[in-house]
Amino acid sequence: MSIIAMTREMGSLGKDVAEGLAQQLGLKLLYHEIVDGVAEKMHLPTHAITRFLQGKAGRIESLRADLDSMSLYTAEEVLDIAAKGNVVIRGWGATCLLRPVSHVLCVRICAPMALRVQRIMERVGIQDSKLAEAEIERNDAAHAAAMLRRFGISWQDPTHYDLVLNTAHLSVADCTEQIKDLLQSASLQETAESRAELLHLTASTHIQSALRMDPKTRGVRISVSEHANGTVGNVVLQGIVLDDAEKRLVENLATRVPGVSGVENQLQVMKNAKISRALDG
Repeated sequence: MSIIAMTREMGSLGKDVAEGLAQQLGLKLLYHEIVDGVAEKMHLPTHAITRFLQGKAGRIESLRADLDSMSLYTAEEVLDIAAKGNVVIRGWGATCLLRPVSHVLCVRICAPMALRVQRIMERVGIQDSKLAEAEIERNDAAHAAAMLRRFGISWQDPTHYDLVLNTAHLSVADCTEQIKDLLQSASLQETAESRAELLHLTASTHIQSALRMDPKTRGVRISVSEHANGTVGNVVLQGIVLDDAEKRLVENLATRVPGVSGVENQLQVMKNAKISRALDG
C-alpha cells in the first residue's frame, strides 16, 4: 500500500503535484476532508478549524481553540486514514506523524520566494506583488508556528523528509515521476514490521484521544508503548495517576479502543494524591 505524506509551500505547485500523483497512481487525495472529523470532536464549525490552521483565526476564535485537543484529534484522523493505505495526505503534520513508519514516503515541495509570488499573483489575478508576498509570509509563519508547537521542528529543515523537490527547476510532471520512482525502492515497501509500526501509532493515538474526550480522564498524561512480545494491538500503559480508581479507569478506556487487543497496565499511583490535588488547584 502506497502512503505519501506531503508538505508544500504556498505557490510551490505542491497541490498540483499531489493531484497528479493521486490521479496517476489511483490514490485517494486527502486535505480538507480531515477538517470534518476534527471539527466534530472539537464541537466547532469546520470553517473555524480551517481558519485557525491557516493562521486566519481571530482573537476570540484563538481563545476558544483547545490547541492540545486539536493536535491530538488531527493526529488521530491522519493516522486512521494512513492505516487504510493508498493515499496522498497533504499537510496536517502528516510528514511528522508518519515519519516513524518506514514505508511512508515523506515529501516536501518548495520554490524560491520570487517565483512563489509570481505564481500567486497569476493564480489570484492581482498585480500587487507586496500583497502576494505578505500573504505567502503569513501562511509560512502560521505553518512554521504550528509545526514548531506540535513537533518541535523547523518545517523547512530538509532532514525531516525523504525527498525535497524545487519546482523552480522541476516541472509538476518531473516531480511526480521522481516520487513515483522512489516509491518503487525496496526501503519503501510495506512489511509486517512497518505495518505494525503504523497500527501501533494509530492505537496509541486512539487511546490518548479517548482519555482526552472523557471528562474524568481529560487531565491524565500517560505514554503508550508497544508490548515487548511485539504482538500488534498489545500495548503498555506507563505514567503516573492519582489513585487506584483512576488507574483502573484509564485501563478500561484503553481496552475499549479499536485496534487494542491487550493492555499491560504499568501506571504508577501517587503516594499522596491529596497533595497533588492541592498543588493542581
